[in-house]
Amino acid sequence: MSSQQSTQTMKPATAAKKLGVYLPATPAEFQEGVVTRAELNELQANPPEWLRELRSSGPHPRPVVAAKLGVSISGLTRGGVTEALTTDQIEALKEERPEWLEKERATQAEVRKESVRIKNMKKDKEKDA
Repeated sequence: MSSQQSTQTMKPATAAKKLGVYLPATPAEFQEGVVTRAELNELQANPPEWLRELRSSGPHPRPVVAAKLGVSISGLTRGGVTEALTTDQIEALKEERPEWLEKERATQAEVRKESVRIKNMKKDKEKDA
């Protein structure tokens, strides 16, 4: 099984997603090739300069932008953010605190609270059973 796993390849888009980077910002050779599981593991263990720079400065893919802003991906869309953002752009949004961002952060906080409440309720039911 391990020999099959090491020869398993993935599309660049899949590898970029697993690495948490925005595919169009990666080097051409990364975008045009295929990535083996071993290559992906090596990129994660020993990221080259381009990968370290992308993770640090961006542009970041929407899931990373959403996480850094503390909102959902849907919240980004409702706020009009449809493109990848750099770290500087994310920090500027945090400082500006636009109304949509504050609203989406509050919504996200409520969702997290509700998830915890439901989880605790399930635990209590399991104890009683």
